[in-house]
Amino acid sequence: MLALERRNEILERLQTEKRVVVSELSTHYGVSEETIRRDLDKLEKEGYATKSYGGAVINENMSIDLPFNIRKNQNVRGKQIMASLAASLIENGDHIFLDASSTAVFVAMALKECKERLTVLTNSVEVLLALADTPEWEVISTGGVMDERYLTFLGTDAENAVRAHYADKVLFSCKALNRDRGFMESKDSLAGIKKVMLSSGRQRILVADSTKFDRSAFSVVSDLHNVDMVVTDLKPSEEWMEHFARSGVSCIFPGSENHPA
Repeated sequence: MLALERRNEILERLQTEKRVVVSELSTHYGVSEETIRRDLDKLEKEGYATKSYGGAVINENMSIDLPFNIRKNQNVRGKQIMASLAASLIENGDHIFLDASSTAVFVAMALKECKERLTVLTNSVEVLLALADTPEWEVISTGGVMDERYLTFLGTDAENAVRAHYADKVLFSCKALNRDRGFMESKDSLAGIKKVMLSSGRQRILVADSTKFDRSAFSVVSDLHNVDMVVTDLKPSEEWMEHFARSGVSCIFPGSENHPA
């Protein structure tokens, strides 16, 4: 096993168990305790963990983004539910934008099961791979500078590729959703391309699970007036439902009245 794969597995264990023990990891992976300590040193330097006597504990700081391959495995059931709801909003032949969120990968896979002749523009490496076997679709990559941590294309070239098109529907997620600030991302480059997508689509659909509500992140993308619809996995609180109504935003969740048949 590569060191990177081992560290990602240790990080996944930290996410579920909140702490790890050096001696246990050493036995599990068949490597020395010193090797495990180096792994934990690196995870600490990257902000994911805090070393403790004999092991490490998870850093609960919400401003730190986990690697894409770990985020993709979080709240899988919720993402599957949202993906099914989002797919029901797409018509055969639509032109759509998909962002580089882990949620967008689930949306792409759901669309493959039920839609035809879509044109998809994305800045996500994972979405491109998920749609590689859809020859009847037109799948377009934005290009740009690849950020390996997020498996996404970013920068001026990616943003210009989005500006050169106009989509029927934009489907995107976010790092955090806040009634005062709107929806946010962890850094400016991620927020920047989402702002361009919002200005280049007819209908804007935010797909965000319940863990994103009442959170904050560093870069503000927009307030909710620039969103037409929010798709989520659980019914939001009454305060949120009232806020959506005031903002002119439809909210779709399992069992909601405005969920398309």
